[in-house]
Amino acid sequence: MFKNILPQGHEDAGFRNGSGRIVAGFILGLVMASPALFAQEPGATLELSQSSPAANAPTADGAPLTITLQDALERARKNETQYHAALTDLGVAREDRVQARAALLPNITYNNSFIYTEGTGQPPACAVSAVCPASRFIANNGVHEYISQGNAHEAISLTNFADYRRSSAALAQARAKAEIATRGLVVTVTQAYYGLVIAQRKYSTAQRASTEAQRFLKISQDLQNGGEVARADVVKASIQAQQQQRDLQEAQLAMQKSRLDLAVMIFHDWTQNFGVVDDLQTPEPLPPFAEVAVAGKKNNPDLRAALAALEVANHQVTSAWGGLLPSLTMDYFYGIDSNKFATRVDGVRALGYSAVATLQIPIFNWGADRSKLKQAELRRDQARLELSFEQRQLLSHLQQFYEEANAARSEMESLASSAEMAAESLRLTNLRYQAGESTVLEIVDAQNTLTLARNAYDDGQARYRVAVANLQTLTGSF
Repeated sequence: MFKNILPQGHEDAGFRNGSGRIVAGFILGLVMASPALFAQEPGATLELSQSSPAANAPTADGAPLTITLQDALERARKNETQYHAALTDLGVAREDRVQARAALLPNITYNNSFIYTEGTGQPPACAVSAVCPASRFIANNGVHEYISQGNAHEAISLTNFADYRRSSAALAQARAKAEIATRGLVVTVTQAYYGLVIAQRKYSTAQRASTEAQRFLKISQDLQNGGEVARADVVKASIQAQQQQRDLQEAQLAMQKSRLDLAVMIFHDWTQNFGVVDDLQTPEPLPPFAEVAVAGKKNNPDLRAALAALEVANHQVTSAWGGLLPSLTMDYFYGIDSNKFATRVDGVRALGYSAVATLQIPIFNWGADRSKLKQAELRRDQARLELSFEQRQLLSHLQQFYEEANAARSEMESLASSAEMAAESLRLTNLRYQAGESTVLEIVDAQNTLTLARNAYDDGQARYRVAVANLQTLTGSF
């Protein structure tokens, strides 16, 4: 979807020398390695520095640039190729309409030419005789012929009018597609942005789970040394600790991939020296479905594009009919057409005008014009079917996306409660194990349940934001 971006180096001069890289690596290492920095309970905010909308470059001291969702959207609008392709199509459609309008209006040109023809070699007296022409070619008016004339040209046909109307409809269609690309870009960036936020949260959760597994391994070893538990408990705790360490490595890899995906979208010059703001704790409200349905029917760009496509097809049919009907061409000339380049020749005024009107009536062309009409009618029928499908799909997607967002929002409270109860369950199970009232399997199960509950809560928050972004592709902002 996106073009490959080769590393271009960091804009900050501090990163062009070894000390700058060492300092930045040390800072990032502290951020990524400290469990306390990323540790959060459900409902807590990921501890990241706040962003200002004006932040467009890494700070002078080499600290990571903090990016908000709006910053990411603004940067993506400057760099994303498919979005700019839709804007380019819009600009091309606008110029097509300018050209179609120009075809309806008179065009004025000024023509200058000189025609030299080999003479006959006859004396001048013979040159004025009809029997003895002055030049060797009868189509020319003399040995020297000067033409300097202005020409006003106008062509009138049903095809020209239909082409202008078609270009106007195509411009409306291009506007709708540009709006579709804009809203689609919002969804893509939102997914990538919150994908990185959730990847960081899951990395923090994996850090805590790994730390907890190591702590439990130490407890089981101490209890075994005291003769309170069997060797099997230590073996099971060791397996759990190793698994949590592998999960931590996978979480770190997933976080790095998410960072790379977002960096490709939002940065023109390649860099990974940035952070994102975790604002998932403040979800936006969801309006009633009745308001969403009204906004979807009014502001849906897919429906507008389908309507404009049908209008384009209708005008193409009209344009094809123009090839079967007469067309009128008119030309008005004013200037000189003389054997001398002068306004007066032998006492006679050489300046003058002439007008030509041509009515072209199509008679026979082996069915080509009727074939074009048939093609246009087939495209119109297809456009009607696509419009009908788009109307049905709009109603389906409105309900589907709304129910998805509504379900995601209603489940967040339950997910948060589950995560809190899983944390409490692990705490109590640890106490019971140390008192000899629970087994190692219960400890492992409680640890895994807590990790799954925290990850599910994080996924639920991101799911709601993405669902709202999908819904707004149909309705616009609300």
